[in-house]
Amino acid sequence: MKTFTTLSALLLAGVSTLGMANAAEMGAADEPIKLAINEWTGQQITTHIAGNILESMGYKVEYVTAGNFPQHTALGEGDLSASLEVWLNNAGEIYPKMKEAGKTVDISPLGLETRESWVYPKHMEELCPGLPNWEALKSCKEIMITAETFPQGRILSYPADWGTRSADIIKALDLDYKAVPAGSEGALVAEMKSAAAQKTPLVMMFWSPHWMFADIEAGWVELPAYDPACDTDPAWGPNPNATGDCGVEKPVTMKVAWSGFEEKWPAAYAFLDAFQMNTADQETMMKAIDQNGEKIEDVVSAYVEATKDTWTPWVDAATK
Repeated sequence: MKTFTTLSALLLAGVSTLGMANAAEMGAADEPIKLAINEWTGQQITTHIAGNILESMGYKVEYVTAGNFPQHTALGEGDLSASLEVWLNNAGEIYPKMKEAGKTVDISPLGLETRESWVYPKHMEELCPGLPNWEALKSCKEIMITAETFPQGRILSYPADWGTRSADIIKALDLDYKAVPAGSEGALVAEMKSAAAQKTPLVMMFWSPHWMFADIEAGWVELPAYDPACDTDPAWGPNPNATGDCGVEKPVTMKVAWSGFEEKWPAAYAFLDAFQMNTADQETMMKAIDQNGEKIEDVVSAYVEATKDTWTPWVDAATK
């Protein structure tokens, strides 16, 4: 893991310490709260906003690069203090083990309106008649074959360390396709933009909220609707010989902490419990950073300044 420079130098001009609690309520304010920075821009925005406000409360904050799955081991060991946008449907196997062992805790949901599935540029509905129904992929496999996947069709997947969701769905639905991991979030977006511009075939795993949908007209593949039975009962769903033959459960985004966080930094924990992220606001900031090239520090600082009326009550409640 690589520690990033804290945002202490970027405290908002004119934002004073709000409703400061006494030392006992603040806890170990002289020790840094280490917040996980994951691979996607939305998570980084969420984390920097929360960190910026924590600093305005008088806490020290460090930003630490952490992989989506490995971060839960670091949280369990106390090497990280919290991760503020954990997508529970893609949290990996370590997350529940750390919770069960009492090493990590869920703080509370982040509040984002989310969706996750395979997506495609809208012109795919002409190249692959029958979309958005997933079964259309069977009959248009030929246009999806690449040199890398021959004789199978290609579905662009998440980076390898984000898990095997696309490959699992392909196998469960018995599709003659191969999941090919992208190198990064940026690579996924770049390929979608290229396909949309050149009218070439593409289906890939993606999620919302994301600024990409403000720039590209896209469709969502309609996979069989998720049901808990899909995970355990082979008789459920279109493939009687497999579980997992369905779409992705609507994701919940959770704030997760090291189990000792609340005792060590009580007011910070109370603030994070109340902290919520607005989907539309996050997408606007994503576009400013990823599309317009603005610095995350500048975007976050402006947002925190503009939304004082929203987060000040959370701070006041946490520190009184």
